Amino acid sequence: MDFLNMKTLLLGNTTVRQTILKNAFWLTASTVTNKLLALGLVIYAARILGAEGYGQFTFALAFVSLLMVFAYFGLPPIVTREFAREKERSEEFYSLLSLKILLALGTFVLIAAFSFFMPSAQNIQLLIFVLAGFFLLNSFIGICYALFHARQKMEYEAWFETAQSLLVVAFGFAVLFQFPSPVNLGYAYFFAGLGALGALLVFFHMRIFPLRIAWDIAVWKKFMRMSWPLALIGVFGAIYSFTDSVMLGYWGLIIETGWYNAAYKLVTASLIPMGFIGAAFYPMLSKFSRESKEKLQKVWEHEIEIMILLAVPLVIGGVALASNIISTFYTPEFAPSILAFQILIGTAGFIFLYRPLYDAMIVLDQERKTFWITMTGAVLNVVLNFILIPLYSLYGAAIATVGTHASVLLIMLFFIKRFTFLRFPVFRIFLTFTFSLVSSGVMYAFLVWALGYTMHVFFVVPGGAAVYFAALFFLRRYVALQYFKQAYVYV
Repeated sequence: MDFLNMKTLLLGNTTVRQTILKNAFWLTASTVTNKLLALGLVIYAARILGAEGYGQFTFALAFVSLLMVFAYFGLPPIVTREFAREKERSEEFYSLLSLKILLALGTFVLIAAFSFFMPSAQNIQLLIFVLAGFFLLNSFIGICYALFHARQKMEYEAWFETAQSLLVVAFGFAVLFQFPSPVNLGYAYFFAGLGALGALLVFFHMRIFPLRIAWDIAVWKKFMRMSWPLALIGVFGAIYSFTDSVMLGYWGLIIETGWYNAAYKLVTASLIPMGFIGAAFYPMLSKFSRESKEKLQKVWEHEIEIMILLAVPLVIGGVALASNIISTFYTPEFAPSILAFQILIGTAGFIFLYRPLYDAMIVLDQERKTFWITMTGAVLNVVLNFILIPLYSLYGAAIATVGTHASVLLIMLFFIKRFTFLRFPVFRIFLTFTFSLVSSGVMYAFLVWALGYTMHVFFVVPGGAAVYFAALFFLRRYVALQYFKQAYVYV
């Protein structure tokens, strides 16, 4: 393929299929790059700042993130949807910029007000203000990305997200090397965000359309009427993600917050494959939800099977390798993170399992049911944290997180059965779990053998994965293929 064809493939919008492939390429490349860069920075920060300093940073980060939903107010996906339908609406976009200014100011006041109820250490309150500034800058970046999505120009978002990640990592490593402190790390984030926003606004002004501010209350009302349901879902989603760290910090368990987030960040990284698999299946599920119930059922079953085959070894391998993983990435001070990781890896397993159920609810127009599930999970998460953190500290927070996601899985199963035409192939699911457990047992034996020879975890993990998939292939190919052909007993 020559240069011109490659340029057209990766930068042009020529056909529907080419545009989808181009957007998927850029978003996948930027997502993987940015998550790995972010993970590298937070691991290095934990090693340099120690459990207490890292706890302060992650507590402030969680506190700000919990309230930032009010700055976004569900607007980015609505902006993408509305501007994709009609491109020449620059006047409305100008008014949305002024709305973002008001939302940002209101959110900052809200963050400032609630920060006085948090731990009284001055550096934590200053850190909260600095990180609030970073996230508010990002909220303006997000509204520009939403327009890029509407115009099918995801490559722009990929470039600027990667550039911002590189700035954050460069500033962050420099600060941690020369002037290590949680507040200084917060300043690194803030100035990287400021530089990214400045470059983005110049690019937007030159390449998209000239920027200016307009104040049209009718436009504000129009978009906020459409976005408030997404804003509410965002509130409950933020509670899912950040209430544990906020409650730990609120009760003065700052060091424990550092231990907890050291484990949680690694568990979150393990969800990256789930996101890509879900994204690959979602367009097909959406297509067949309108065309064929039979095809939808079949594709959905494949997604469930793949998620099971990944969830089981992830949990078993995570429990087995927890000590080696934590000691590889962190200092001995983070030894309490080992048990937290072993508990929290169950969260990743449950999220893998209910992702196909969530996708099915969305493509079958059950968004309102999904909202109630999200709200129920958020309330349950707060209650469990309130009960378990005083009793078991960071391990109570980990148990609350796992319990919440397990409950969401059970509720999703009920809702799929009750409100959709989809049915569960119970025998096929049972066989998939069985083969995955047996293969994971073989993998576990390999892990124990490899660790006995003090093999490094970076070699143990891919080796364990190879053993797992080899055992799974043998079982599926030579032992039980005939059972799968008959495994369509539905409930």
